[in-house]
Amino acid sequence: MDEPALTRDGYLSGRLFLHQPRRGYRAGVDPVLLAASVPARAGDSVLDLGCGVGAAALCLGVRVPGLTLAGLERQAEHADLARRNASEAGLAMEVFTGDLTMMPPALRQLRFSHVIANPPYFRRDASLAGPDPAREAAYGEETPLSEWVAAAARRVAPGGTVTFIHRAERLPELMGAFADRLGSLELKPLLPRRGRESQLILLRGRKGGRAPFRLHPGLVVHAGDSYGGRADYTETAEAILRHGAVLDFNTSV
Repeated sequence: MDEPALTRDGYLSGRLFLHQPRRGYRAGVDPVLLAASVPARAGDSVLDLGCGVGAAALCLGVRVPGLTLAGLERQAEHADLARRNASEAGLAMEVFTGDLTMMPPALRQLRFSHVIANPPYFRRDASLAGPDPAREAAYGEETPLSEWVAAAARRVAPGGTVTFIHRAERLPELMGAFADRLGSLELKPLLPRRGRESQLILLRGRKGGRAPFRLHPGLVVHAGDSYGGRADYTETAEAILRHGAVLDFNTSV
C-alpha cells in the first residue's frame, strides 16, 4: 500500500507501532486482549491465524521476549504490513500468505506451543455484508468457525493451547468446535461495564487436556455506568491495554 493510505498507530503505550490501512479494518483492543491472555513463556512458539497486520502476535511478542512468532494471512497486502511491522518492532515473525483451509506446505509441517485467532465475528447467513471489502473480509465470516478451530487444533503441539476471542453470541458454536478437538476448556467473559452482559469472550483449550471445564469471572473493561467520551478503562484493563500486563483468567476487575 502507498504511504498516504496507511496510518502508524501506537499500542501498549508506544512499545509497539503498527502500520495499517487508513480505511477498512483497523486493529482495536480485541487483538491486544487476545495477546494478553496467552500463557506463553520465553522459548515458546506462537501461530496467529488470520494475523492481519500482526497486532495480536506482535503485542504478545512485546510482552514476552524470546518467542518464535508466526502468522497466516490470506490478504497479501496485510501480510506484507505484518512483515513490515514485525521488522520495525525488532521482532522475528514469519508471515505466511494463504488461506487456513489450504495452508502453505511449509506451515503444515510446523507445530506450535500456542495458536491464537480473532476470526470474523459475523455469520453472513444471518446478517448483511458491509460495503467496504477490507472490513468485510475481517468481520464477515466466509470460512465456518469450525474450520478455524480445526486448523488451530492441527497446528498446536500436544499439551499446547488454542485461544480464540469472539462474540458471546457465537459461544455455543465455538465451544462445540473446541470440545470436538481440544480439552481442558476455559471461558473468560469480557464485560463492557459492571452489570452489562458480555459481548466478547475468550475461550482457551489444550491439546490433549483432560481437566474439567472452567468458567472464570468476567473481566470488566470499562469503568462507570456509561460512556463519558473518553477511554474510561478499569485499572485492570488499563494495565493490560496500555502497559502489557497479563490478562489472568482468574481476575475479574
